[in-house]
Amino acid sequence: MTGRRCISVGDEARFLRIGSVHGRRIVAAILLVAGTLAGCTVGPDFKPPAAPTDTTYEKGSDAPLPTAAAEPAQRLAVGQKIAADWWTLFKSPALDELVKQALAGNPDLAAAAANLKAAQEIATAAHGGVFPQIDAGAGVERQRQNYAAFGLKQPAAVFNTFSVGATVSYSLDPFGKIRRLVEQRQAEADVRRYQLDAIYLALTGNVISHALTMASLRAQLAASQEIVAEDERTLSLVRQRADVGIATEADVASAEAQFAADRMVLPPLQQQASVARHALSVLVGKAPAQWSPPEFALDSLVLPPEIPVTLPSELVHRRPDILAAEAELHAASAAVGVASASLYPDITLSGGAEQIALMTAKFFTPAGSVWSLAAGVAGPVFHGGALEAQKRAADDNYTASAAIYRRTVLESFAQVADVLDGLRHDTALLADARGALDAANHSLDLARQNYTAGNTALLDLLDAQRLHQRALIAYARVEAQRYLDTSALFLAMGGGWWERPDLRPASAEVTKTSAN
Repeated sequence: MTGRRCISVGDEARFLRIGSVHGRRIVAAILLVAGTLAGCTVGPDFKPPAAPTDTTYEKGSDAPLPTAAAEPAQRLAVGQKIAADWWTLFKSPALDELVKQALAGNPDLAAAAANLKAAQEIATAAHGGVFPQIDAGAGVERQRQNYAAFGLKQPAAVFNTFSVGATVSYSLDPFGKIRRLVEQRQAEADVRRYQLDAIYLALTGNVISHALTMASLRAQLAASQEIVAEDERTLSLVRQRADVGIATEADVASAEAQFAADRMVLPPLQQQASVARHALSVLVGKAPAQWSPPEFALDSLVLPPEIPVTLPSELVHRRPDILAAEAELHAASAAVGVASASLYPDITLSGGAEQIALMTAKFFTPAGSVWSLAAGVAGPVFHGGALEAQKRAADDNYTASAAIYRRTVLESFAQVADVLDGLRHDTALLADARGALDAANHSLDLARQNYTAGNTALLDLLDAQRLHQRALIAYARVEAQRYLDTSALFLAMGGGWWERPDLRPASAEVTKTSAN
């Protein structure tokens, strides 16, 4: 057998006159079956994955952060909520204003908001399928009737026919195909909502990251410029000593080489700062020629002393990437229901009322009234295995979505663990960097005094300067990294977007249609 065939009571929605006893019995029988099947929805009822039972992200991750002498201390507040505007904890009005501009002008955020609205409209359109479909129509037709065809000896008649009326159709959806489709579309709208939340979170995080990068580069540029200025002073001193015969031309050449080498550090740092500025202009939706961000400095920022840490069982309800993966899983579950319901028959009721007259003045008279009521059942008989294959594909997609959800959760936990480790290492590294900088400062002072007094060679002074240079830049980088990792932990915890009324999850806004 080839092709496909469906059982159809009424042959293409054949009309059954309600005045016919036979017709009334068929309609009553179909309604009785439909009432028996009402509320039957095939396919799995979605249940969100169970929250993890872990209490920490890794062994020792809830231990207090170490402290460093002469550096601001930080404390982990386990279980405490993250503020929606967490970036305000850096106490920088310029940073707050920058985030505000980005939220107002970022094109990615605008595109995600439009995509969400489109998905919500698609869900609303799907939900319309659960209601009766009513359509109105009107028509006019000119006809010529040849009575000779009926054996009558009279001339042909030409006349106009006018009609106006409405038709109603309603799918009883006995096995829940429409309801599962509505559920799927609403879950897909949830995915778009959480993607919007993720873009919001990434946007605020990128703004803070680029601003902190600019502050770090500014500190490194200041350190490098100080080193260049120190090289210039050293070169002047060496030249003075060479003029009186204390230093040699080789000493002058070495000082000049050191001065030139250190100046080469400046252009790459300036280029990195330009890249960060341009990236910020894109985030706020401006061209670099139209807008420039404020200059940020680390000493103008406050390191948040307390960092909220969300428990793993709560993190799965706070990170938008995890929630998006859960919504994808929900959509895949509903798709299994749609594919399952396609294997069963569908019952459709339809009816119509129409006025037909030879002239419009005769409308709405009993003689021109025509109405009908029909019921039909259509079920698959043979589709070449296509419907069963679609059901198996939906099952496989659900399995894949479940694996993706699990991977997303694991990656999220690993990210949090990485950042927590980073903060601990930052504190220890910052203490070492501060100690190295203090030692380098003392060594440089001694080397300069000894060289001025003629007790050491120029090479010793240049070595002390190089150590001081590396220690100064390393300290600036480690200090900035501590700020960056603090920001990264806020983001890894979900960034507090949940506390914003305008960024509530779609499940709180889209009315769910019961699948039962």
